[in-house]
Amino acid sequence: MALSPMDVSHLAAVDTVRAARVLDEVRNAALSGRPAPVPPRPVIGQSWERVLRSGVDPDHGSRSGLLSMDEVRRRREASPLRHVLPVLREGLLSVADIARHIMVVADDEGRVLWREGSAPVLRKADGLGFEIGADWREDVVGTNGVGTPAVTGRPVQVFASEHFVRSHATWTCAGAPITDPRDGRLIGVVDVSGPLESMHPATLAWVDAVAKLAEARLREMHVRSLERLRAVAAPVLSRTEGRALVVDRHGWTAAVTGMPYTERLALPKSVSAGQRWLPALGRCTLEPLAGGWLVRAADEPSAGPAARIVLDLGGPRRRSVRVSDGAGSWTRELSPRHAELLYLLAVHRSGRSAADLARDVFGDPARTVTVRAEMSRVRRYLGALLEHRPYRFTESAEVEVVLPDDPGDLFPRTQAAPGLVHGSR
Repeated sequence: MALSPMDVSHLAAVDTVRAARVLDEVRNAALSGRPAPVPPRPVIGQSWERVLRSGVDPDHGSRSGLLSMDEVRRRREASPLRHVLPVLREGLLSVADIARHIMVVADDEGRVLWREGSAPVLRKADGLGFEIGADWREDVVGTNGVGTPAVTGRPVQVFASEHFVRSHATWTCAGAPITDPRDGRLIGVVDVSGPLESMHPATLAWVDAVAKLAEARLREMHVRSLERLRAVAAPVLSRTEGRALVVDRHGWTAAVTGMPYTERLALPKSVSAGQRWLPALGRCTLEPLAGGWLVRAADEPSAGPAARIVLDLGGPRRRSVRVSDGAGSWTRELSPRHAELLYLLAVHRSGRSAADLARDVFGDPARTVTVRAEMSRVRRYLGALLEHRPYRFTESAEVEVVLPDDPGDLFPRTQAAPGLVHGSR
């Protein structure tokens, strides 16, 4: 009787040995081009395709050099993940140790920064190169519970021979991305891993739930930091005439005077004091405050000079929009959804309605409420450079799109999105 991918998942819950044998046959068939007894799960099959293009050796794998402990410590101190380690430990470690698992926390570049749990399993992980400072990006070590969630932007469990590299086939792992709630940017991945026989089908939901608790903690910290900045802003704005606002270092608004409230202001990537042109406000003066910036807008809004917009989608994980004009340039990293929407507007310069974008992104023209909410967020940082009814880049702007060398790397997380899969290049 033929097995479906879902059947294999259920089989793994009750008979790990047989499931591992079936998945080994699937992997061997996929790598040799032969018909497989059952197709791999879509998330795994798509990962294998990406890894094949990257040139990872499926029989021997590859290992990049470990970071020095000085560099590991530097990254730990700079990473927002350090603030949520107590949440991750409390939610994962006690059960992981009993279940013969380990917890691994990697940064946005796939580097292992923390690793804790069962001592025997830690020793087994050493043999796989799953060590502090190791690089576990998908295009370095193949399909795995750290690198694959980072690429897809969603939780992934990798069981037995679903790992691309043969030596990892005795291992099972479940990883979930952790994103910065301020901008949706990936800041790392939390993974629970262990020997094949310790696998449980509920592990993925457990890890994902704890990752979401970590994101909630980061959100609470951000709210508290804005409250502190608001206390600083109040006396400053009381003495300020005209349009002005106080924002934190990431552009989130703490207080405003003389103008409508806006949740977030797009700031240049490298912010410095002085006169700047910002899409949402026009000509402004930036003054440093403890924890943020005082932004004084010109008396009259200015549309600013003609702008050049570069939508950079060429990197495997980081997508950004860069705007250059007569007052300088600024860059903003994009969430996966915003990268998709701006790409569609770049290739459809005449514009797209909310229904068009919903069809392009979700395959469902009825999802206009979601599209309008996301486009409202996009317009907060692109301001006058984006028009609506329909949504489009302003005609005066020069727009360039930087694409990856392989079209399959453009939007690897996209599942059913006709406009993104088949969109014009």
